[in-house]
Amino acid sequence: MKILKDILYKVAIEAVKGSTDVAINSIDFDSRKVSLNDVFVAIRGSVSDGHNFIEKAVNQGAIAVVCEEFPERIINGVTYIQVKNTNEALAFLANNFYDNPSSQLRLVGITGTNGKTTVASLLYQLFKKAGYKVGLLSTVKILVDEYEYKATHTTPDSLTINHYLNEMVNEGCEFCFMEVSSHGIDQKRTEALQFEGGVFTNLSHDHLDYHSSFAEYRDVKKSFFDGLTKSAFALTNVDDKNGSVMLQNTKARKLSYALKSYADYKAQILESQLTGLLLKINDNEVWVKLIGNFNAYNMLAIYGVAIELGIEKIEALRLLSELVSVAGRFQFIISKSKITAIVDYAHTPDALENVLQTISEIRTKNEQLITVVGCGGDRDKTKRPIMADVASRLSDKAILTSDNPRTEVPETIIEDMEKGVEPQNFKKTVSIVDRKQAIKTACIMANENDIILIAGKGHENYQEINGVRHDFDDLKIVTELLTQLNK
Repeated sequence: MKILKDILYKVAIEAVKGSTDVAINSIDFDSRKVSLNDVFVAIRGSVSDGHNFIEKAVNQGAIAVVCEEFPERIINGVTYIQVKNTNEALAFLANNFYDNPSSQLRLVGITGTNGKTTVASLLYQLFKKAGYKVGLLSTVKILVDEYEYKATHTTPDSLTINHYLNEMVNEGCEFCFMEVSSHGIDQKRTEALQFEGGVFTNLSHDHLDYHSSFAEYRDVKKSFFDGLTKSAFALTNVDDKNGSVMLQNTKARKLSYALKSYADYKAQILESQLTGLLLKINDNEVWVKLIGNFNAYNMLAIYGVAIELGIEKIEALRLLSELVSVAGRFQFIISKSKITAIVDYAHTPDALENVLQTISEIRTKNEQLITVVGCGGDRDKTKRPIMADVASRLSDKAILTSDNPRTEVPETIIEDMEKGVEPQNFKKTVSIVDRKQAIKTACIMANENDIILIAGKGHENYQEINGVRHDFDDLKIVTELLTQLNK
């Protein structure tokens, strides 16, 4: 049991009605979850306002309410605490409730448009290989050392973050790597956390449905670095024109990484092949199993963090060479007849173009590039023709198929995609509704040394048709089909 006044430490209180010397059971910001002697925090969300549910929470047993304005009806025996920002208050309450878990391990936050998941997941992998107990808070999953939990948001709410950080501390984790999204920063979810380091990957136009402008999106990212303490480090990609902006007001130790500019951590791509990259990092050469220019940046960021957290240079390079791609991100197999099949979860036009251009940089052009691409149902329809245009323009052959149609008719989705194929590329495309048959067709078309790219689903190992999920793993299926076809 915690005492209310103890978990209010560092919360900017404007007014109090009632006693703060009461024992509390738990903290909730969802009125449906409130039970006896809980604290209810009224959050103003985009869909609903928690202030409208204060009475409901009290009726369910809340002993204290944290709000931005007092309700009209004050109930005797219930404590009401007025604060300026309930999102921020929730962050401090959660932190105090779980005994400040972020200060009991070494927490590093990774922010930027692209590369967050890869950098955070591979840092987890590297430190595990180095023999440490490690935690991961990512878009795809949450890992408490060996235990895995499904992630629901890019950056979970403050209660969830502190709950899992506390689990990590109890499990004996020494490090935790966390994706930090602009939404999460803006909604104060990372407030009150003690970061040992922050990493900035890059910035491109994204989430402008949430942020009103690109400048606002950039400044929100920057505020994460502004909040770092002088005992932390801030590592930024200075090849990105916004990289140095991130460091302008930070108290943290300023560090940089780059491929094209002068930096603390500098890399050169010596060789780029479908099987990996030969990098020169500072003065040492290392072969890594990830491919493409963008992964050279990711590897450099990972190396920089590893060094800053005390891993020896040679050991860091050795561990770097052992890292394998995150599920669904440029995973590949090479068949008996040297057909390379790549699975990537590129599900936006930009991401698909990036992957196809990466392949284009590496291939010799003496082989065919066959792309299998689908678009999901009940999602953004405007990208469908653009996805098909990108696939048909940048591949030798493109097979348009279903992804996760969900409740939509797959044929309709494919018709939407076909509208984007330019007349000159029409002869390069074929539409096959059944995804397995589409992958089989690509395998039949492929000859020795050809490349097959299967895009769209990636880490989702299922297909959702009419609300029913069926097992479907792109990598597994293409591997089986190539074996069956003796290719």
